[in-house]
Amino acid sequence: MPQPQADAIDLRSDTVTRPTPEMLEIMARAPLGDDGLDGDPTVQALEEAAAARLGKAAGLFVPSGTMGNLIAVLAHARMPGEVLAESGSHLVNSERAAAGLTGMHYRALPGEGGLIALTALEAALDVSTGARCPTALVAVENTHNACGGSVAPPEALAALHALAGARGVPVHTDGARLFNAAVALRLPCSDLAAHTDSVTVCLSKGLSAPVGSVLMGSRDFIARARGIRRMLGGTMRQAGVLAAAGLVALEHMVERLAEDHARARALHAGLRAIDASWCASEPPQTNIVQVRVGQTVAEAREWERRLAARGVLVRAGGAGLLRLVTHRHIDDAAVTRALGVFGALRREG
Repeated sequence: MPQPQADAIDLRSDTVTRPTPEMLEIMARAPLGDDGLDGDPTVQALEEAAAARLGKAAGLFVPSGTMGNLIAVLAHARMPGEVLAESGSHLVNSERAAAGLTGMHYRALPGEGGLIALTALEAALDVSTGARCPTALVAVENTHNACGGSVAPPEALAALHALAGARGVPVHTDGARLFNAAVALRLPCSDLAAHTDSVTVCLSKGLSAPVGSVLMGSRDFIARARGIRRMLGGTMRQAGVLAAAGLVALEHMVERLAEDHARARALHAGLRAIDASWCASEPPQTNIVQVRVGQTVAEAREWERRLAARGVLVRAGGAGLLRLVTHRHIDDAAVTRALGVFGALRREG
């Protein structure tokens, strides 16, 4: 696949963010050790900092959020059973191949705004001794990617956690963009992590670290998770080189996510001004803008191709949707230029 042109406006994902100069500087001088033997001091500092910020007892640095979620499933579920998740969640739609590694069955439930409907969850929870496939775990995604970066507030998370907990079922949160949710709600991220037994957060999306996520939970849970990470080949030796960037991400890159949210709202408003049918009337809560340019994947891919030819990179999805994600490298001028390209293509038909 050809590389994007140097001056392209890359709205495909916030995973395209590159390390800041401060990150590169601290990576070069980070104290290092062997994380698989005696431990890497910079990795340990990151794990402790992330856990403290999320209000959890311990953390585990992992190469990706997908691995973090997989480890969480394995660490929580002591025997085969069902993992219940909202039908549009990343876990169900993009990580379900992992079910073959876990021996678990991933079951999709209907939701409201990206969160499992409580009535559906109550009906699906089954921990009886005679259950054919007992519930092992409930999974939440916050923010919810497929719902356009929608945010689940603490009170909704608390209700879900209480329902699952009453049946003795743990809850795991895929918090790849949990910091976006916290910034949007103007709450400490610990408020969102309080109603879950474990949580992953990604450092390499809007926070601009080059690699890595952190899985957090109780000390016993993380002790099991550490052994599973080794089994999966996730021990990274002198990983402090990467963890150093993660520390900068936690300390200096969270609050600025509000800028990405503001630009997503500006993008949404500009697109609706061009064609009101393209976007929902409600502005995005965080940094993901969904644009409906047709009804089929083929139509969305044609728009993706035409936009790319004019230097605007987006991602086509199902049912005629385009996904646009704002991030640190998208400034006001980039928003204006992208809107100009959308407008030109709309006029051309």
